[in-house]
Amino acid sequence: MNSAWKIFDDHVRLAVRLTPHGGRDAIDGIETDAAGKCHLKIRVSAIPEKGKANQALIALLSQALGIPKSSIQLMSGDTSRKKVLRIDGDLEDLMERLEKLLKL
Repeated sequence: MNSAWKIFDDHVRLAVRLTPHGGRDAIDGIETDAAGKCHLKIRVSAIPEKGKANQALIALLSQALGIPKSSIQLMSGDTSRKKVLRIDGDLEDLMERLEKLLKL
């Protein structure tokens, strides 16, 4: 099964498709694009101006996963809807939290 995240030795990389100015902050599950790549669909109410939507994304994931915001970094996609996030922490714990979040 293709997943929205990849596990590395010391972190997890999470592919996200962000919808800024989406009316509310929500995680809408996993979606597969036309190329067959999976990503986590997230919407935030923040506007895509001066990094506000990216900050809201990190805050939402931090709260949803129960980890500090400092554990999440934007690796790519600063001005794009498709982003890659790096999440640092105990890998086993992160995987459990991601799976619980998505109710897999």
